[in-house]
Amino acid sequence: MNCSYCNTEVPPNKEICPNNECYRPIKPIPIPSGGKIRFGKYDWYVLDKQNGKSLILTEKVIEKRNYHNQEIEVTWETCDLRKYLNGEFYNSFSEADRERIIETVNENNDNPWYGASGGNATTDRIFLLSIEEVVKYFGDSGQLKTKAKNPGWDWCKNEYIPWIGDQYDIARRAVDDTGMVVCWRLRTPGANNRFCVFVFGNCGDEFDHGGINVCGGETMEDGYLIVGVGDGGLKTKKDDFITLNGVRPALWIRT
Repeated sequence: MNCSYCNTEVPPNKEICPNNECYRPIKPIPIPSGGKIRFGKYDWYVLDKQNGKSLILTEKVIEKRNYHNQEIEVTWETCDLRKYLNGEFYNSFSEADRERIIETVNENNDNPWYGASGGNATTDRIFLLSIEEVVKYFGDSGQLKTKAKNPGWDWCKNEYIPWIGDQYDIARRAVDDTGMVVCWRLRTPGANNRFCVFVFGNCGDEFDHGGINVCGGETMEDGYLIVGVGDGGLKTKKDDFITLNGVRPALWIRT
């Protein structure tokens, strides 16, 4: 089989084109059971329905933007991305669409593996999903609670690998407007409050697309993946293929 986009030969059972300049999905990303709708100028997945309202998430990563514009400790409450989503991005919708968007109180839990503070609950019109919400809506393998043992990789010094990789990876994948599988941010803090959890996209490795990096990554310059948190602190490596700043907004609307 060859990739329909770049014509690179794709080995059997591969789900992503191995050409790192292409990285398009070979196997289609499944649509959630709630289906897909058009709202504003975007297509959205319907993740939940209750009492005349729906939780929706953009089908694609719609832009690339820093979580915060300074390398300091922040929470979802204080980060620049929250201000942008609830300000400029919210105001980009028509008045009729804004009237359908519902303010919701979001709990911001601490990082479940590393304990970094999630901060105060927030009232948001538009937000990023938390790691708990991603597991709830895209599939729960139990790894969030149990973790996965390090199979012996010498570059990762943890007893456990710092991400979730399971049968639901394919459901969590997202593409940008070019069709490339890219990373997308969550609002949960990473190993500390300079980092945020994210879902893997194109990281130059065949095994991690769609996995959830619980340790997280955040830097003013794209291209750094956290690969270990041990007694010596955070360890990083450079990888030209990483893009950590994908934004995939979520919101509740009246239906």
